[in-house]
Amino acid sequence: MSAPMPSPDTPPPPADDSAVPAGVEHPRTIRSYVMRAGRTTEGQARALADLGPRYILPYQAAPLDVAAAFGRTAPTVFEIGFGMGEATAHIASVRPGDNFIGCEVHEPGVGALLKRIGEQGLTNLRIVRHDAVEALEQMITPGSLAGVHVFFPDPWHKKRHHKRRLIQPPFVALLASRLAPGGYLHCATDWEPYAQQMLEVLSAEPALRNTAEGYAPKPDYRPLTKFENRGLKLGHGVWDLVFVKR
Repeated sequence: MSAPMPSPDTPPPPADDSAVPAGVEHPRTIRSYVMRAGRTTEGQARALADLGPRYILPYQAAPLDVAAAFGRTAPTVFEIGFGMGEATAHIASVRPGDNFIGCEVHEPGVGALLKRIGEQGLTNLRIVRHDAVEALEQMITPGSLAGVHVFFPDPWHKKRHHKRRLIQPPFVALLASRLAPGGYLHCATDWEPYAQQMLEVLSAEPALRNTAEGYAPKPDYRPLTKFENRGLKLGHGVWDLVFVKR
């Protein structure tokens, strides 16, 4: 989502919901992430300085020219919240024929992925350091994506924080609108109640079709990260969901 977006122990006070219209389940005033203060290492800072200008795509409130950004035309996959980039770099390395745009707001994670890009010589990866909802709304044209990855988003365990969960009907509708016909949405979580909500929400989106009877087998391209391996050894489950655009 590995722990791309771990839950903070003490989340900040929720956004003021008083101005939110009734019936809006995932309003833009409610963020699904917390801006955590993380330490950027020297190696990450060096990668940000040396590789950032080449691989970070500045946020813009206008459609992105993907072919120009990558220097080629290829199927493009958008990942939301890549954490420290371990899974992202692996997937880009085993799928060199695809373009990958990773969206992350935390500087240490962006620096870590840039460092991996440099070490592994990855040329099919770009980064947007901005809120994923705004990036999708403004930079990604409808029907243009071959896939979307949402791995281990913050589960927001407490009931009063469930409204902050990323996978909500309005956001799923936005994701579906950005997928090309036949494009896929792959979500994964290690929190079973969130997996159940994901399955319910994704199944209710008319533009999407489940590729499995319920949860999907883990696709080969998604690696088992150190965090995930630790959880599996402790008996924790992991649930993958793979839906395609009708």
